[in-house]
Amino acid sequence: MDESGGRGMVEYRIDELAQASGSTVRNIRAYQDRGLLPPPRLEGRVGLYDDSHLARLRMIGKLLGRGYTFAIIKDLLSAWETGKDVGEVLGLEKVLTDPWSDEIPGTATYDELVQIFGAGLDEDEVARVRQRTIELGLIEPDGDVFRVPSPRLLHVGAELVAAGIPLDAVLDIAEQIRDDCDVIAGRFVNLVEEYVFHRATDPAALTGEDVAETAAMVRRMRPLVKMVVDPFIARAMETRVQAALGEQLETIRDHLAGTPADG
Repeated sequence: MDESGGRGMVEYRIDELAQASGSTVRNIRAYQDRGLLPPPRLEGRVGLYDDSHLARLRMIGKLLGRGYTFAIIKDLLSAWETGKDVGEVLGLEKVLTDPWSDEIPGTATYDELVQIFGAGLDEDEVARVRQRTIELGLIEPDGDVFRVPSPRLLHVGAELVAAGIPLDAVLDIAEQIRDDCDVIAGRFVNLVEEYVFHRATDPAALTGEDVAETAAMVRRMRPLVKMVVDPFIARAMETRVQAALGEQLETIRDHLAGTPADG
């Protein structure tokens, strides 16, 4: 590593650049072949890279870590070169991929799940329930244990089973509610897409301000969805419970009113 020509600009040989960027010589050459990294300045037969190459390599590493393909990375880097803010794009991507719940996933062993949900089931039934629970996304195999994306959902299921509701019925209602929620989410997103996101008809013409505005709108949607769903589900439950149990409660009240007092 040296400073070239008294200009204070740090330059790197390829092995030094690999070390500084956390990459490898092989990757650097592959990025050059793909057009992701500009060629070095040649001094004789030695290629010298500078801080702009280092910044580019770090950006490539960040994008690869987020799952971007080489083709998309090339487009983003081209946008960067023409003055567009890749940071805004990454900010939007983070908003879109961040979880919408602050719930912390948990884990459970096979024996723990069988103890909660498998009472009275034979091995074939346990295997069938296990597969269905995985398909519903309630548990995910993770080595010797199961990852539980939502311990709250698993707790609800356990409470319903403990109350005497058959496990198959609990899984049926879980599947139906999941599908209902997908419809609700689709309606909400379609509304915002129609009146907000439609402005981005030409992605190539988007400015950093446009992308930031879109990211901000997605952030605002998070609490709004709960604000919409919670009151509606509360009112619906009130109506449904009163309709389903009102007659039974009236019968019980009449029965108690007609029961002679002890003594």
